[in-house]
Amino acid sequence: MNLEARVLEDRFVRLEPMAERHKAELRAAVEADLDVWTRLYPYSWAGEHFEPTWTKLMDDVAGGRTLAWAVAVGGACRGLSTYYAIDGANAVLEIGGTYYEPSLRGGPVNPAAKRLLLAHAFDAGCRRAVFRVDASNARSRAAVLKLGAVQEGILRQDRVTWTGRIRDTVIFSILDGEWPAVRARLDARLAAFG
Repeated sequence: MNLEARVLEDRFVRLEPMAERHKAELRAAVEADLDVWTRLYPYSWAGEHFEPTWTKLMDDVAGGRTLAWAVAVGGACRGLSTYYAIDGANAVLEIGGTYYEPSLRGGPVNPAAKRLLLAHAFDAGCRRAVFRVDASNARSRAAVLKLGAVQEGILRQDRVTWTGRIRDTVIFSILDGEWPAVRARLDARLAAFG
């Protein structure tokens, strides 16, 4: 795969390679929903967790293990999403670590961001894009299915979250041969937003 960190943009969202200039706005965005970090994520960005989580993300980016984007809406960083577990030899990557401040959920931002990320991945030679979702996160599971991903299975007791809760993880994927139909479906969804 020939992945690169570059701006990805459409009329709903601008994905900018994550940089120091996004840090303060990202902190404000993740503080907009403190409850989500204890219920649904295996790690936390909230409060005292922000600095170490930011440092780990930037270290993973610098080490080539992750590509991270600031999700910019209205000229400000209002969330993030990443490619991680990048396996260039097998042309596989995971899309995740996604968070949007609450006011952006349920509208065009997620399908627009995923449309951009998936297009960038498949245009770069990706064969398989993977999504890993906490089994208890009904909203995210529904959103990934609505994108057109296929549920492959559930990894039972897959992870211990930062709170000590043992999480089951649902695995979804989109294959390169499925991408044209998924893309058409996403384009139709986005067109409906006017």
